[in-house]
Amino acid sequence: MTGTVLVTYGTTNGSTARIAETVADVLRKAGPTVDVLPAGEVTRVTAYDAVVVGGALYAGRWHKDARRFVRRHRHALEERPVWFFSSGPLDASAAERDIPPVRGVRRAMTRLGVRDHVTFGGCLEEGAKGRVAGMIRRSGKGGDFRDFGAIETWTEGVADALTHP
Repeated sequence: MTGTVLVTYGTTNGSTARIAETVADVLRKAGPTVDVLPAGEVTRVTAYDAVVVGGALYAGRWHKDARRFVRRHRHALEERPVWFFSSGPLDASAAERDIPPVRGVRRAMTRLGVRDHVTFGGCLEEGAKGRVAGMIRRSGKGGDFRDFGAIETWTEGVADALTHP
């Protein structure tokens, strides 16, 4: 495939950004030009042939920047192939089973005709910002549950769909 793909994301502490960078790296190997930007910094989507949107999960909701991005650019997103990913479970559950999208993400998927969604494990490490993050860390939970092999495998499927529409 030739063309351009936007990989955008909403994150607070950066772990979803790292997933987005991995997605971009895999897509670049398939041939397209890929831009990776925080969702709050994207001003236009019309220059892209496809879009991947990721959001960290907080209390059963996608990160506010990912939600705002989808609302702000919904008309442009309806006109091109779109994939979603979520990151968040701070345990091994995402590696053990398919975790469906949260309600708001599911609604956006239906409205936009999103091609696919996947939930990856999250990451919450020492130094994470926010009161809730601090409470989670103090309770002994947290850690890095991202499975980069699974992220690469899912993204290879996205690249295949872009290459063979």
